[in-house]
Amino acid sequence: MRDQAPPQGAQAALRAIRLLKLFTAEAPELQLAEISSLSSLNKTTTHRLLQALLSEELLDRNPGSGAYRLGPGMMALGVQALSSNDLRLRARPLLKRLAEDTGETATLEVPIDDTMLILDEVTSKHFLGASGNVGTRWPIHATSTGKVLIAFDQTGPDRLGPELSCLTSKTITQFDELEKELGVIRHRGFAEVVDELEEGLSGVAAVVRGGTGEVLGALSICGPSQRLSESRRAQLGVILCTAASRLQPRY
Repeated sequence: MRDQAPPQGAQAALRAIRLLKLFTAEAPELQLAEISSLSSLNKTTTHRLLQALLSEELLDRNPGSGAYRLGPGMMALGVQALSSNDLRLRARPLLKRLAEDTGETATLEVPIDDTMLILDEVTSKHFLGASGNVGTRWPIHATSTGKVLIAFDQTGPDRLGPELSCLTSKTITQFDELEKELGVIRHRGFAEVVDELEEGLSGVAAVVRGGTGEVLGALSICGPSQRLSESRRAQLGVILCTAASRLQPRY
């Protein structure tokens, strides 16, 4: 992951932000002791920060268990961030067109630490299709969007942790093997995964760039592996590269 020096005089704010990041889909509620342990802060400091976050409704508490969870203030901020995101607004019509033309689920994803966040999604017309949720985060090394970002963003490899987690029997967990695949991705211009994030799920992705060529995120098309054959994935890769180039601003 990136190793950035925190700004001077922002320790309390950084600690509070890091507490908020502890809450995930796998751990939506946490007790004080758990938060203290995960954050490596003593219980007194942790409790003080939690009370501050509660006062601003960024956290809430389960009345039954007393566990902490993200509050309505965080929800409001999330909705506001999504509605004001320029990339998401520009990509929305493109995602709809991709989903209509391919019949599969189209997503716009951006990197968050060592994960890819689904910023927007238009689902498949098929009964059996791929669908996550806007706001879902996936391990960067096991997604087509993550691989294409690592391949084309100079700082992308810095997002990888010390180990590559194994999600299925097909997940790449060796750095040398991943590097070989990144070379292939750079050569052909798009990335793909087959059963690496989830058994039976395949995806293809192309990188999205800003006006000066900087990497912003990735577009993807994903669906059941039985529908996304090797030849189909190659077709989708070309479609995505063309779509991503249209999304790049021209100054």
